[in-house]
Amino acid sequence: MFITKKHLARRTFLKGLGATVALPLLDAMVPAFASNVTQAPRIGFVYVPHGMVMSRFTPKTTGKGFAFNDIGKSLEPYRNRLNFVSQLHHRAADTSAVHSLSPTTWLSGVRPKPTQGVDAYAGVTADQVAAAAIGQDTLLPSIELATEDHSGLIGACDRDYGCIYMNTLSWRTPTTPMPMEINPRKVFERMFGQGDNAAQRLIRRREDQSILDAVTAQAGGLQRNLGQHDREMLDDYLEGVREIERRLQHAESQVASNPDIEIPQAPGGIPFEYTEHVRLMYDLLALAYRADITRVFTFMMAREVSNRTYTQVGVNEGHHATSHHQNKPEKLEMLARIQSFHIGLFSEFLAKLDKTKDGDGSLLDHSVLLYGSNMSNSNLHDHYPLPNVVVGGGRGKLKGGQHIMCAEHTPQTNLLVTLLDKVDAKVDTLGDSTGRIHEL
Repeated sequence: MFITKKHLARRTFLKGLGATVALPLLDAMVPAFASNVTQAPRIGFVYVPHGMVMSRFTPKTTGKGFAFNDIGKSLEPYRNRLNFVSQLHHRAADTSAVHSLSPTTWLSGVRPKPTQGVDAYAGVTADQVAAAAIGQDTLLPSIELATEDHSGLIGACDRDYGCIYMNTLSWRTPTTPMPMEINPRKVFERMFGQGDNAAQRLIRRREDQSILDAVTAQAGGLQRNLGQHDREMLDDYLEGVREIERRLQHAESQVASNPDIEIPQAPGGIPFEYTEHVRLMYDLLALAYRADITRVFTFMMAREVSNRTYTQVGVNEGHHATSHHQNKPEKLEMLARIQSFHIGLFSEFLAKLDKTKDGDGSLLDHSVLLYGSNMSNSNLHDHYPLPNVVVGGGRGKLKGGQHIMCAEHTPQTNLLVTLLDKVDAKVDTLGDSTGRIHEL
């Protein structure tokens, strides 16, 4: 094969009729004869409310060779790129306002200002530190997702703290909370263009033509200049985008055809079924990573005080009500089922990242992901010891296969600054941090 030093620009897009489709990393984007090409660092934070049944989550032994407990069993395929980190504490959340302060302190370690007004003041969060360092060359410096909208709540959600502190994990500045998007259609259109209001969404639902059809000819022209491997990768990627759009259109048609649902209260694109909602969000995040649309995300799988039921796993009582288990075996069992279900959906996301090629490895190999809660025993509303699992290869910078038992009451922020180091977003301190977790 004749090799030239010409290569396709990394930030190549297919454009047409308002659609802009970013491309994944192709072999043709790597300069000929280039070596030691560094993959983009990626970091993500997945939050679940109402703590964890710690005795069924935390491995009973430390170091390597630990056995997975039942709640985290679905994570076992990723053992070599996974670390449980125990004995961490978030003192910033140690107040009676547990549900307001758990989300807003999880990634900052800073106790916010008590207020019910518009003068909220909190700490800059780890995701936004990462976005400032590694997200400025991407379309979206960060993405903030959730599945439930409590933004309509006003006043004091929890003691002296306003609802603003419960509604997001992410703060760009001490006075700038980042809104969390629950509608996958809006996320899709932020990533790929078109339709950011109700009228445009209505037009989109009436269109038969996918936005990808507008760029088919351009994609065909590009593919003629690509090698076989790149053509297959591009086909697979575009089909992934198209499949998500199909699922969004299906969700929208369900909403539109249901006379009991008013579109303004249930915007098109939000599936009726929670499992599909979460899977869509994770699939969008995987696409965003793959096309380098963003390198930083936060995802709140459910909100504090959520009373969603989980009939999928036989739990008909609300999540928040179940979390006040009073050590009753039947309630602990229901809570463990919810938590295992959440981790199972996260594991599906890991599988997608793991099978998606990214340079010399997979997206999972080049990512750093933190899954956890800012509460421990939900019946006590305590913040020690917190449940944490770190997954991903971190571009070879993260060790794996360990259960790390830190010194008692080690600040949770020590873990955060350690993870920021792994993605080239180093800071001296964050919140109440006192150092790094060197075992990682």
